[in-house]
Amino acid sequence: MSVNDLRPGTTFIYEGNLFVVIEQSFSKSGRQQGKVSVKAKNLRTGSRVEITFTGGEKVEKAMIERKDMQYLYNDDTDAYLMDTDTYEQIQIPMTRLEWESKFLTDGLMIKMTEYDGEVLGISLPDKVELEVTEAEAAVKGDTTSGALKKAVVETGLDIMVPLFVNVGTRVIISTADGKYSGRAQ
Repeated sequence: MSVNDLRPGTTFIYEGNLFVVIEQSFSKSGRQQGKVSVKAKNLRTGSRVEITFTGGEKVEKAMIERKDMQYLYNDDTDAYLMDTDTYEQIQIPMTRLEWESKFLTDGLMIKMTEYDGEVLGISLPDKVELEVTEAEAAVKGDTTSGALKKAVVETGLDIMVPLFVNVGTRVIISTADGKYSGRAQ
């Protein structure tokens, strides 16, 4: 595919690496050939790079497959997932799931991304429901608007919660930033 067709979200292969476009811009000055600048994320390493192409260059389009999977458990080295259609189980090294592991609970439905049989990672739901296992005591008289206290949820994630949240309360956490979103029903 032509680099002129790269748009945010497009996946491509360049110099043997697999990238997804984050931002793209095109510039042309005078008689020179146009340049396409792309901010991209390496899907294997997670690093972000900026690549400048000459307009009209070609890159190979990468077809990324997304599968619905169910998180089963982890054994500190690998996370085990199950394809809900075929019941096939796969494992992903926990080192590739450092952020995601803070939200994984048994039975959680996620999306796994893979390219040509190679597992690239997982996508979490926008919000997850977790139980508070530790919470500081609310200090009497500390009722300024928006007062927060420290708490720990069942996965070990430290969060800030409103004063009314206690141990055993189920809370909703945003997986984008790891912040308290509300109390579960």
